[in-house]
Amino acid sequence: MTQQLRLLYDFARPHTIIATSVQVVTMLIIVAGWRLLSPDLIGLAFATLIVCLALNLYVVGINQLTDVAIDRINKPWLPIAAGRLSARAGMRIVAVALTIALIGALFLSPPLWWTVAIIALIGSLYSLPPLRLKRRPFAAALSIASARGVIANIGLALHYQHWLQVELPLTTLILAGVFFFGFALVIALYKDLPDDRGDRLYQIETLTTRLGPQRVLQLGRLLLTMCYLLPIGVGIWSLPAFAAGFLALSHTIVIALFWLVSLRVDLRQQQSITNFYMFLWGIFYTEFALLSIYQLTN
Repeated sequence: MTQQLRLLYDFARPHTIIATSVQVVTMLIIVAGWRLLSPDLIGLAFATLIVCLALNLYVVGINQLTDVAIDRINKPWLPIAAGRLSARAGMRIVAVALTIALIGALFLSPPLWWTVAIIALIGSLYSLPPLRLKRRPFAAALSIASARGVIANIGLALHYQHWLQVELPLTTLILAGVFFFGFALVIALYKDLPDDRGDRLYQIETLTTRLGPQRVLQLGRLLLTMCYLLPIGVGIWSLPAFAAGFLALSHTIVIALFWLVSLRVDLRQQQSITNFYMFLWGIFYTEFALLSIYQLTN
């Protein structure tokens, strides 16, 4: 049983499990504040997490099922590419995961159901023929950025608002959407940096194969810096001194660390690129933690 759970965990891609879990919890904190300590809200968060993890499993699973040959070069440790999980078993897993996600969301709230349905559709179009959006660099990047950066966060916020009968200011949702869209766009850009060899071999066109790793790295630096200037600027312009100071200092530290690590990445070494990509996910989680701290102290 333990071995099967480990296999399922690897199939679900651990960094995406963490990202999904952090999003589910953080959006509850942002909407509910200290009320999240209520037993009812803890139960709601748990049920929402199950639905979102099932959706995550479907999206990453369907991608692996359609990329087995490429993954044997780029990510040979993944369960199907490594031969630890059969394609038939993988298909059963993603079918069950999608069913759990859609039915679970239907019972929880209309906003969550629409969020799940839209992200599942984007994930399907991204991986499956005939569109297979991942073969088109800009469409692939926009798909990931829209699903992970905007639809998931706003959908979760609306889902929790549905239960709590509260509303977040529209400007807060817009700013969060813009920031996380930009951040997820950087993740989408950097996602293909470690996969350059396999993508070129199988003629998968990405921005990395089109522009080269160095230009993509620089483009991501500039884009993420612009994203981090947004909360710093908004804080200084419109928030009280303590809140503005917290946002400015915390985001300056994070973006400075990002630049330091990005300048040390060796684009000739796949492990160095992979470590850098995982670091990017780390600061993605950190941003949700910063938002939670900010919300609970204001």
